[in-house]
Amino acid sequence: MLRYLTAGESHGPALTAIVEGFPSGVAIDKTFIDRELERRQGGYGRGKRQKLETDRVIIDSGTFHGVSTGAPITLRLINNDAKLERLAEPASPRGGHIDLAGSINYQTGIRQVLERASARETALRVAVGALARLLLRAVGIEVFGYVSELGGIAAPPLSRDLSVRDASPVYTLNPEADVAIVAAIDAAQKAGDTLGGVVEAVVTGCPMGLGSHVQYDRKLDARLAAAVMSIQAIKAVEIGLGVEAARRPGSKVMDPIQFDPDHAEDDRRFGFRRPTNNAGGIEGGTSNGEPIVVRAFKKPISTLAARGPSVNMATKSPTPASYERSDVCAVPAASVIVENVVAFEIASALVEKYVGTSLEAVQAALAAIHTLNRQHLASWGEEQASG
Repeated sequence: MLRYLTAGESHGPALTAIVEGFPSGVAIDKTFIDRELERRQGGYGRGKRQKLETDRVIIDSGTFHGVSTGAPITLRLINNDAKLERLAEPASPRGGHIDLAGSINYQTGIRQVLERASARETALRVAVGALARLLLRAVGIEVFGYVSELGGIAAPPLSRDLSVRDASPVYTLNPEADVAIVAAIDAAQKAGDTLGGVVEAVVTGCPMGLGSHVQYDRKLDARLAAAVMSIQAIKAVEIGLGVEAARRPGSKVMDPIQFDPDHAEDDRRFGFRRPTNNAGGIEGGTSNGEPIVVRAFKKPISTLAARGPSVNMATKSPTPASYERSDVCAVPAASVIVENVVAFEIASALVEKYVGTSLEAVQAALAAIHTLNRQHLASWGEEQASG
């Protein structure tokens, strides 16, 4: 089983993740991981914290001469702005944050819970997801993410050219929408407000058969939804057509199945094709060979420069909420986080299905099962013909 744990606080000395079950034999491209960390720190609307940190992953274990060994991999990010025990205790909790419920739940001050709950933790999840993508790439699976809406301004993708996204100040694939979105972020900052938005992650090259229909906790869409929903400030998750499917008749939701004999040797879909992908690449909890599409809805950051109403924890009297340094908009960063969280869940499902302690074993199992699937399809046809 491929899994990970994270530890650390926003202003503690470091953030640490331990990844267990990562196969041996995968070349670890540290430059790629660092580039994903850099993308997470970017995007128009980020706060001053991003200028204080230069996230570069430190790999403390689990590799030998730059290649994974199969042992637990330790990833560490140093916090340049480490000052946890010098920070003051907030006098009043912020609505929309863990401040009040967390301090009561753990019987601590607000500072102790907000530091762990901070979205700073997502830097580690990006590093872990980028590590997982190195495994996915070795078997032909790619993942990319982008912003599709921000501040209520739609930015439907006009292409799949990632150079367009990387040139965008807000990580869209729609340059026509960028000017209006940047203006909306500027207006929110002037008003002491914040903005949310919608991000999408797309998985291509995923083979048919990841996940399972046989138990609720093995369904791939359920696992993806849980992983993405666990990201700070994500309030809803869709797969494929998502909520819109509830508004259409079945004939406008179901994806027709076609067969192209010229592509019967395709190890991902075995010649089966869909003219539409409303299911988002997952049916019955199992990948069907089409691109997997995951959409996440991020609320505006609840820490407002204008501050909202709250209560002083000592006196219980009405007072403005405490203010912690924050972003006006972190939706572009969220697209990077969702992209990498999705990648880890796909990698986890891959390792689970093609059980192997090494990359070579996973590749061999993948090839063997694809051969069995082709044989199954051939024998199925023979059985039907013999009647």
